[in-house]
Amino acid sequence: MRLSAVVNCVAFASMLTVAGATNAAPDLNAIRVAEPVRHANLAVYFIHGPSQAGPVPLTLAEALAKGAVQVRETSNVNSLEIENLGDTQVFVQAGDIVKGGKQDRTLMVSLLLPPKSGRVPIASFCVEHGRWSPRGVEDAGKFSTASASVPSREMKLAMQAPITAAPSPQQQAAETSYRQQQVWDRVQVTQHLLAAGTGAEVRSPQSTSSLQLALENDKLVAMRKAYIEVLQAAAKDDDIVGYVFAINGKINSGDVYSSNALFKKMWPKLLQASAVEAISHRAEKAGDAPKVLDVLAFLSKADAGKASAQPLNFGVNRVTHSSPAAYMFETAKPDGAFLHKNYVAR
Repeated sequence: MRLSAVVNCVAFASMLTVAGATNAAPDLNAIRVAEPVRHANLAVYFIHGPSQAGPVPLTLAEALAKGAVQVRETSNVNSLEIENLGDTQVFVQAGDIVKGGKQDRTLMVSLLLPPKSGRVPIASFCVEHGRWSPRGVEDAGKFSTASASVPSREMKLAMQAPITAAPSPQQQAAETSYRQQQVWDRVQVTQHLLAAGTGAEVRSPQSTSSLQLALENDKLVAMRKAYIEVLQAAAKDDDIVGYVFAINGKINSGDVYSSNALFKKMWPKLLQASAVEAISHRAEKAGDAPKVLDVLAFLSKADAGKASAQPLNFGVNRVTHSSPAAYMFETAKPDGAFLHKNYVAR
């Protein structure tokens, strides 16, 4: 099958400036931000709004479990290959962690894969420093699961924050290397913070550098369960399309989707990552939960930030809005409608 245009490993370096905001949903006049639901140091603000009509794609986790998608190793740390073998669209979200291969990776861009997509390169960062061989009985040539997402605001920024000018190929390579090192550094910091938050060593003897294996630590999973039991069922309303969360009184990140159905598919993984990040900051001083008006201001300022766009595969576009307080990373479908927005405080 035809190899689609490469999703650049340094996608942040190839933006095309656009005038004004494109598809700047959510329309703050059409949404409602609810009062927070809290557990310990984590506060969750659900975003209620209209859903777009149409079919709901599979998530990457669903597609891998069904065997509908394959994510393959390329022996390039910062690029993998993905293929949708099935008959349903598949949504890949930036920050998804794929387990296996020669090193666990996190995917750098969000993408909507059409059915029978053919083999598509997709940018990645390594979240397991040092391993370059099969781990146990895993297949070093491909990745088996995508059950977790990056649980660190700083890691999200290292992966996705744009740079101000389009560099030369040599500068692009240097920028990729620099950001990869930032991601590795944040993995180590996250493991250290989780050890402090849980009172246990979370690094796995099987691969001490693996973020994925640290997230599977029994003590961490047990502590995470307490957050999930309180917060997962709170997302019961059929008009919830996203959420924003705060840790220790500080707004951290948020995600908004085109439909309630897609949000509900993503919510368990989002909540797990948010809970893990909250656990990693348990030792810090807690603060009062932000007001709903603060959350609305966070969304509004990010939406109003300077916009730049980058075409991805299959007519999908990535639009980044940059403001002094936050970034908003939008995945826009070929028809111009938004599919997903990720908000990250700076």
